Amino acid sequence: MNPLAPARARISVIGAGPGGLTCARILQQRGIAVTVYDRDPGPGARNQGGTLDLHADNGQLALREAGLLEQFLELARPERQEMCRLDPAGTVVSHHVPEDGELFKPEIDRGQLRDLLLGSLQPGTVRWGHTLTTVGGPADGPRRLHFADGTTAEADLVIGADGAWSRVRRAVSPAVPEYTGVSFVEAWFSDVENLHPEIAELVGPGSAAAGDGDRGLFAQRNSGDHIRAYLIRRAPVDWIRRSGLGADHTDGIRALLLDEYAHWSPRLRRLITDNDGPYVDRPILALPVPHTWQHNPTVTLLGDAAHLMPPLGVGVNLAMLDAAELALAIAGSDTVDEAVRSYEKTMLPRSTEMAALLEGGAEHLLSGDLPEHEHDGDARS
Repeated sequence: MNPLAPARARISVIGAGPGGLTCARILQQRGIAVTVYDRDPGPGARNQGGTLDLHADNGQLALREAGLLEQFLELARPERQEMCRLDPAGTVVSHHVPEDGELFKPEIDRGQLRDLLLGSLQPGTVRWGHTLTTVGGPADGPRRLHFADGTTAEADLVIGADGAWSRVRRAVSPAVPEYTGVSFVEAWFSDVENLHPEIAELVGPGSAAAGDGDRGLFAQRNSGDHIRAYLIRRAPVDWIRRSGLGADHTDGIRALLLDEYAHWSPRLRRLITDNDGPYVDRPILALPVPHTWQHNPTVTLLGDAAHLMPPLGVGVNLAMLDAAELALAIAGSDTVDEAVRSYEKTMLPRSTEMAALLEGGAEHLLSGDLPEHEHDGDARS
């Protein structure tokens, strides 16, 4: 048992994604010190991914607790809630146009959301260039964090917000992500109104999706006149290598995709032929269902580290809700152990229920008939 009061605890968050940063922001707002460690050398080290929809009943609730909801709504794009579904011939099957003032799940680029959260933290909160290798020390603490550069740090509570391949998870669970059998191939389009007007018209101000049961596509507007598209197919996890190609063999990959989508309309096939730059292979992974672990007073998990699911619109939203609930539990509990128990008592049943609901959900993306929890553009492996 860990009797340490939260106000005296050394709290370390691993991972400066939306979940980890939301947790840190709410802790700081309530006067609790926290340090965030991230493997990136700096905040601008890499592209943060596509656009996200933050739902009013989870992601936006977390931002409200963080005192950032109004700033989010100033950045968000409600018109991006528009969704067009087509069949492989390019015929519109359904078309949702949001009503004026509809704010249930407005879109925001992942990078914009991260910048909003980073800017809300006290200077020096995030320690960049710290790649966690292991979490050592006894289960009742203190824990010792070992980083790839040879440095270490001590913590009384380690919060794993470090995604699919979480190093923190290893301290409480042997589970590892498993390939779902469905792979995304990501393609990018820039300056679309000028350079790709046909694709801009196809996608519209929001998103467009199509599928034939064996393969699908999903395309979405990002800020800055960009569009990201995802070609969705069943494939071996190493399909590029099996084809005798490498990740940088753009022409060869394009030829394979064109063959697979040969019966689709030329209008939709532009998403294969007209992209700017190389493709990105993104195999869809998920943790076993259910994923739980024996309570540990000094380590806990949130987001994909705790419950990696197919990218059907819940990943970031659940991570941020986890983060808010954990931070509030820490701020409102007498001991760290009590806080972790309280948080996991709510988070684990919720995530188990959602993971069971979405198990095998990647198959829905092949039909173009997306379930209620639509793809959120966050297909990073």
